[in-house]
Amino acid sequence: MKNKPKIILIGGGGHCKAVIDVIETENKFKISGIIDLPDKLGQSILDYKIIGADNDIPQLAKQFKYFFITVGHIQTPVLRIKLFNLVKKSGGELPVIISPNAHVSKYAKIGEGTIIMHNTIINAGSEIGNNCIINNKALIEHDCRIGNNCHISTNAIINGNCIVGNNCFAGSNSVIKNGITIAQSTIIGIGAVVTKDLTESGVYVGIPAQKIK
Repeated sequence: MKNKPKIILIGGGGHCKAVIDVIETENKFKISGIIDLPDKLGQSILDYKIIGADNDIPQLAKQFKYFFITVGHIQTPVLRIKLFNLVKKSGGELPVIISPNAHVSKYAKIGEGTIIMHNTIINAGSEIGNNCIINNKALIEHDCRIGNNCHISTNAIINGNCIVGNNCFAGSNSVIKNGITIAQSTIIGIGAVVTKDLTESGVYVGIPAQKIK
């Protein structure tokens, strides 16, 4: 593809490396640089330079149209939300990034700033919110609703007709039974199995999943 649009990545940790791999594989954007902490200016992540810090976003948005949040989300999405809102306020756009190795039904809907990573399956009728990470090998079955700012981690399974609120995290290998509703700002631990609605925000672990805080 000639004259690919340029994109700036925001966040230079391990998740950034994984996103770079997906962007390069998708081959729709040219990465023009990374934003990270001021003391890392001039360093490189993989083949890309760190060209600025968070407070440079408004100025960079005058030069670049596209940005993508590459900060990860384990405990909380607060920083991802802050950066997403800063990009929007500055006039930047956050595209949807989809690995060509993923399967996304043509009947699914994906919100802006969301990444669908390698070997993920998003089935028909499902809707994914804005600013989400749907990580490698995750499965989101038919007719699910995943809120904004969620991270569905590696190999997690969200069965059909589930509703996951905003700002949630589903850990690696976790399983959510079909038809379950998850309260916003809930953390589901690695390998947990959710068999009933989680109506209170909190941290849930185990089989079946139990609230620990």
